[in-house]
Amino acid sequence: MTTGEAPIIGLAPWLETPPGQYLLAWEQAQLDQAVADLFGFHALQMGLPHLEALRANRMPNRWLACGAFGAEDIEAATAHALCCEPECLPFPDQSLDLVVLPHTLERAADPHRSLAEVERVLRPEGRVVIVGLNPVSLWGLRQRGGRLARWVGLWRQQPCYLPAGEEWIGYWRLRDWLRLLNFELEVGRMGCYRPPLLTQRWLDRYAWMERVGAHWWPVLGAAYFIVAVKRVRGMRLVGLSRKPRVAGAVAAPASAIGRWSPPSHSRADPTGQSSARTHTEDT
Repeated sequence: MTTGEAPIIGLAPWLETPPGQYLLAWEQAQLDQAVADLFGFHALQMGLPHLEALRANRMPNRWLACGAFGAEDIEAATAHALCCEPECLPFPDQSLDLVVLPHTLERAADPHRSLAEVERVLRPEGRVVIVGLNPVSLWGLRQRGGRLARWVGLWRQQPCYLPAGEEWIGYWRLRDWLRLLNFELEVGRMGCYRPPLLTQRWLDRYAWMERVGAHWWPVLGAAYFIVAVKRVRGMRLVGLSRKPRVAGAVAAPASAIGRWSPPSHSRADPTGQSSARTHTEDT
């Protein structure tokens, strides 16, 4: 690293670099394709206003929430953005149809609680879209190597390839969190298979690795993209009668309805005469 170069701190400044623009372009393409056919009334993007996650969506009410990750998000946001924490969203229960989390869980103070808050505000069959960095990748290996070099003191300035201070959440770990919160995975893919290079020239030279990486090592992409659906299991009573029966009562067959007559005090004989009249004639 050249002496005098300021270290890159934070996700927003890193997105202005060539690898950041490369990552941003891939994520924008995935989001545009995923949210275009999602219908409803209310959608929310939580954080990272540098990424227009809802620009292809057609819901009438779309919000951008930021402010929980520092001044860099507030400066990039519009005047109509919400300022809130991801662990406490200002929405009632089951009121949103779509929530997009672009690198939100990585920068949240409590990522599991933030995901549980998303489950609270989503309606049944609502969707959450998550974009994150994959620690099991070439980029993750480069990041761990830079942290190790910084720890042993090989470089005085920050040698990390990606922004420091982010808590990476693995793809499979995140899938377990979603399963515990009654989310069903609908889309799960990875991308950005180029090596961790710093210049646009070298990134373009390794563009062929996108096709090869997606075929030969699909789980080693630098970023992952997830779409999950909130499932609510209902209950329906089957086999119960509409009206409760009285204890000890026996239902009459339908063929007997309309042919019933009150019982008589005299017993009728086969000839059609009562037993009392027969007894009088005999005497």
